[in-house]
Amino acid sequence: MLQQPAKPMTSIASPMVPQLRVVPNVPSEKHKKLLSELEERNRELESSTPEEIIRWGIERFGNGLTFATAFGPEGMVILHHLSQIDRSVHCFNLDTGYQFKETLELRELTKQKLGIEVELCRPDESVAEYEAANGGPLYQTNPSQCCFDRKIKVLNKAISGKTAWISAIRRDQSPDRAAAPIVGWDDKFKLVKINPLANLTKGDIWTAILDNDVPYNPLHDQGFPSIGCEPCTRPIQIGEDERAGRWSGSAKTECGLHSLDS
Repeated sequence: MLQQPAKPMTSIASPMVPQLRVVPNVPSEKHKKLLSELEERNRELESSTPEEIIRWGIERFGNGLTFATAFGPEGMVILHHLSQIDRSVHCFNLDTGYQFKETLELRELTKQKLGIEVELCRPDESVAEYEAANGGPLYQTNPSQCCFDRKIKVLNKAISGKTAWISAIRRDQSPDRAAAPIVGWDDKFKLVKINPLANLTKGDIWTAILDNDVPYNPLHDQGFPSIGCEPCTRPIQIGEDERAGRWSGSAKTECGLHSLDS
């Protein structure tokens, strides 16, 4: 009996395992060019006046430029400059629902005296809805989360479609702000950040306010040098740092808009 030739063994192929393609986070040539431009402009503008820096920002970014303000002394100085240079620049305020009534009244005064209407950008949830969803005021138990939900998320929406934003920070206000460039790339919010007042002092700001009759928050005359949300702001004592009244009793010093963490 003839033996049938053995059939060749059929190998069972292992299923193809897809390989994850790791794409390095390498800046595009366009972005590299922008970073190079910002580095050069930062050096050039370091000794420029706030007006000159703002004018450059308007000329460079046009309708892509926006300004976020909490109506502090520094913010009011920038609003004053914008009223003299270009009132059409988009300006907005992060209205958490917890702001002092004096702050909101200053918004109306800004419209009357400076001719600029600052847009109020609000979270999707009202204060009542937010507190109900979190079992009470979250600023009492987790202020950082509260700031994230009612400020950072709102800012991200407000700057959508924009290419640059103006900030009113000063380098001497806090450690996180000490290294702020005049102009640079904001990696947290993915757009250009312009700090026209970075190298000014508190004295410079108040000189500008008084010399130009710039409106300001009356709470500054009542011991509040830095004003944020009402529940998280107190007047400071003699000798305290100007931001000591913010989130008093905790290690928190920034809401997250200008902190170095990404």
